Amino acid sequence: MKADLHNHSYYSDGVLSPSEVVRLASQTGCDLFSLTDHDTTDGIAEAQLEADSLNLSLINGVEISAFWRNMAIHILGLGIDINNDILQTGLEHNQKLRKERAEKIALSLWRSGIKDALEKTQSFSKTEMLTRTHFAQMLISEGYCKDMKAVFRRYLTGKKPGGVSVEWKGFDEVVHWIHAAGGKALIAHPLRYRMTNTKIKKLLIDFKGVLGDGLEVVTGTSTEEEVKLSSQWAKDYNLLASCGSDFHGWPNQRVRIGSLRDLPDPEKAIWRYL
Repeated sequence: MKADLHNHSYYSDGVLSPSEVVRLASQTGCDLFSLTDHDTTDGIAEAQLEADSLNLSLINGVEISAFWRNMAIHILGLGIDINNDILQTGLEHNQKLRKERAEKIALSLWRSGIKDALEKTQSFSKTEMLTRTHFAQMLISEGYCKDMKAVFRRYLTGKKPGGVSVEWKGFDEVVHWIHAAGGKALIAHPLRYRMTNTKIKKLLIDFKGVLGDGLEVVTGTSTEEEVKLSSQWAKDYNLLASCGSDFHGWPNQRVRIGSLRDLPDPEKAIWRYL
């Protein structure tokens, strides 16, 4: 089973359309695929049409921003009913927060001398959703930085110009949205939050306590040691395991759809429980 259950289209901060992303998945030999845009399911209907035409199995997905102990984390919802009212009300709340954050980022950049940031950034998005990635693309295009890493370091984090925090809902509430829609809730890329192993274990204990279902054991950048570590956590806390490249299609992004290490324990693979 070749699965890739974490990918983005231009409905959030990816570059390609849902159809284009699905075609890439098919071309790389994926048997199972999920589109998981940030805080929106708007691209899934298009993705489903393309998947049906290519005979590719598509799992409805979304990546939802949440708070755990005043820290932002991402929760994947897989196998969701995209027409569920509780889920969509929650996603609309997050979309509103994203819109407010974009306006605050633009104002903060304006105060630092970068004019018309909101209008210029909008040209990098094919929808109304503006993410920090879109602002980063604008700042690179305008010559303020040479790459994504430099942009986030100089402009979009902490107390830097454009560093705007968001009060997301607690991860217990986000898990409830996903479960209400019949889906499974998983912690996305657990090693990307720059937590100590002790803190990640606290996160997993708390996540299990709110009936979270699993975690991403394999990502597009996982090393062999990271896969072993994440797999052990899944085993220790009786959590299901998922794999996803977190593909966005950015020119400098090295990860490719379907180019993933194998799950060490296929019996605990999330798709067996959807």
